[in-house]
Amino acid sequence: MKRSLLSIFTLPFVCLCLIFSGCGPGDEAATSSDDSAKSKGTIGFSVLTLGNPFFSVIAENVRNEAAKNGYDVIVVDGDRDVQKQANQIDDFLTKGVSAIILNPCDRISIGTAVRKANEAGVPVFTCDLKCVAEGAKVTSHVGSDNLQGGRLAGDAMIEALGESGGKVLVVHFPQANSCQLRVQGFKEVIGAYNQGLVTGMIEVVAELDGGGVRDEGYKVTEDTLQAHPDLAGIFAINDPSALGARAALEKAGKQDEVKIVAFDGQPEGKQAIKDGKIFADPVQFPDKIGTKTVQLIMAYFNGEEVPEEVLIPTSLYRREDGLNDPSLD
Repeated sequence: MKRSLLSIFTLPFVCLCLIFSGCGPGDEAATSSDDSAKSKGTIGFSVLTLGNPFFSVIAENVRNEAAKNGYDVIVVDGDRDVQKQANQIDDFLTKGVSAIILNPCDRISIGTAVRKANEAGVPVFTCDLKCVAEGAKVTSHVGSDNLQGGRLAGDAMIEALGESGGKVLVVHFPQANSCQLRVQGFKEVIGAYNQGLVTGMIEVVAELDGGGVRDEGYKVTEDTLQAHPDLAGIFAINDPSALGARAALEKAGKQDEVKIVAFDGQPEGKQAIKDGKIFADPVQFPDKIGTKTVQLIMAYFNGEEVPEEVLIPTSLYRREDGLNDPSLD
């Protein structure tokens, strides 16, 4: 009887011990599996402005490519404010990010914040927009070939204005190195075209900061029409400022008199080209820019040498392209 009672109490205890001891290796496997699912690190990305769809596409592709490689991404909006962006970089450093990606809000003023990251040993990569501040080290830059794109824009303006030529407004964003290159390429081609001409020259009568956004593009175009009512063309450094310029022309009833050449090839810009509201765009590829930036970061983490700069060529998009573009309505 005693032996039976002992068995009754002992057997469940032994079973429980076996059950718990059996769970040991399983727990280790689960922990190992959890560890493998954990992020390898975090990349901080401060975007010039998420109000521009171009930068949102870059950010989306940065996230996707980073996730494929096991990294999380913190995306924040610099809101075109260099001090805000500098604070965001400080925050990235406090959070211990593995790398930082920037679209600099100002190509020179952001240098102080980049140098802080350099001192902390955190690699900085730029995409689309460059940092050219003295003493600020950027590991690698990925962007469109903006000089080549600006030259295409110049070719398009010559095509749009024909032999008549005329006065041209440049809607600029001079804080961005990429836009400096676009305007440089544009003016190089226009200058070469004007050589030897007596009539039909193309004259850049104003270069005004349109902020790269629609409302400011509208304002500078409206102001220029007051000073130059015989304006013939507008080169806008991106689609949002071009669409703002177009709205100002429509308000003034000059939409059929002034030709617009823009830059980017965002869906809204392509639609405007198809509709005849913009003459042409050198098209950029923000998806490729975002993906390539992360690929370079991964190569750097693996100890590989990465190029200081990777440039992705643009291509000219005209109305015929828009009419044959299945991605448009």
